[in-house]
Amino acid sequence: MSVTDVSGLSQLGAQVASPESPEKAVLEKVPNGNAGTDYVVRFTAPEFTSLCPMTGQPDFAHIVIDYIPGDFLVESKSLKLFLHAFRNHGAFHEDCSIYIAKRLVDLLQPKWLRIGAYWYPRGGIPIDVFWQTGAPLQGVWLPEQGVATYRGRG
Repeated sequence: MSVTDVSGLSQLGAQVASPESPEKAVLEKVPNGNAGTDYVVRFTAPEFTSLCPMTGQPDFAHIVIDYIPGDFLVESKSLKLFLHAFRNHGAFHEDCSIYIAKRLVDLLQPKWLRIGAYWYPRGGIPIDVFWQTGAPLQGVWLPEQGVATYRGRG
């Protein structure tokens, strides 16, 4: 097993204030100790919150991010702080979801990434957002995201 180089990290192990906005949030990466082995990393944020840009009311989502790393992994504390930065940020569901995915792609240059953002309904309909960088690699175990479509009473 390799030792992870954490020398370039600024947030892990330190008290860090929540970022003022997603744009100001610092996403950090660490070297992938298993580079050359294709595997899936999954992050689940079951209580993601952002604000409606028109009303300022909170919007809630269950977000699942899957990626096949290349040379780097996202450092999880920085990802948590990044996702937390949306709590006071006004953006539509689609914008939040795609922005998260693109920031991760820009940072990590993964072999593959997908996001499933399952937004809870406000005003009667849920808006779910799905995006991926391309087809997943063959031979990699990729479980379903396991989030049921919103049913309400039906």
